[in-house]
Amino acid sequence: MSMSNIIAQMILDMLQDDGETEIQRNELAQTIGCVPSQINYVISSRFTPEQGYVVESRRGGGGYIKITRTQYNDKSSVLMHVINSVGEDIDEATCRAHVYNLNYQNIISKDSAVLILAATNDKTLRQAPQPFRDRLRAEIFKQMLLKAIPHN
Repeated sequence: MSMSNIIAQMILDMLQDDGETEIQRNELAQTIGCVPSQINYVISSRFTPEQGYVVESRRGGGGYIKITRTQYNDKSSVLMHVINSVGEDIDEATCRAHVYNLNYQNIISKDSAVLILAATNDKTLRQAPQPFRDRLRAEIFKQMLLKAIPHN
């Protein structure tokens, strides 16, 4: 298992109880046996808003990094949040992160996630000129979400 996967799994384990954890980067790095910048890399690449996390940090001697898994009261709130965050265009990696997060939170089914990923991947959109792919992907993604998520 790679160091990044080990770090990510440790953080996920810390989030298990209440969806929130505070870590001290240097202390975690020392525990795992890596450099603190590896902790930063994992947090910035795997615990993003698109993946359903809010990350706050406080610098200084007693500094910490607080990671919170985003929780919503209803599926309509999730729908509005994701659609608003997508905007006019979205790249494949960001779209994929949204889909994985929505499936992880049981907002969309695994079947819906597979269909959305198939419809929005670069291979599917390869016939569209490059400058228009991310715009087209955003429209497809938003329309599929509107159909996949029941709302009032």
